[in-house]
Amino acid sequence: MAEKNQNQKQINIELDEKMAEGIYSNLAIINHSVSEFVVDFISLMPGAPKAKVKSRIVLTPQHAKKFLKALNDNVQRFEKAHGTIKDYEQPPIPLNFGPTGEA
Repeated sequence: MAEKNQNQKQINIELDEKMAEGIYSNLAIINHSVSEFVVDFISLMPGAPKAKVKSRIVLTPQHAKKFLKALNDNVQRFEKAHGTIKDYEQPPIPLNFGPTGEA
């Protein structure tokens, strides 16, 4: 196994200061087509009638599935270390993405 790891190329990932700050999101909206998944991250403030998409990530279906597995693995490790994450029921949020497109 060590031999296999030595033969793999290493990727250096850079993270600049601005990106390291991150963007807060408390709502994600996911849409998909045959060829891609689109995840919009939104910061929704209580009582505010309007919110903006803060970040959009576009993934291939294969990467979406890998992301799902990685996120699930991380949630399981978190819960093992810190206890079960409580899932509070919230009423559905009526969403309006503006005017719909026409072809």
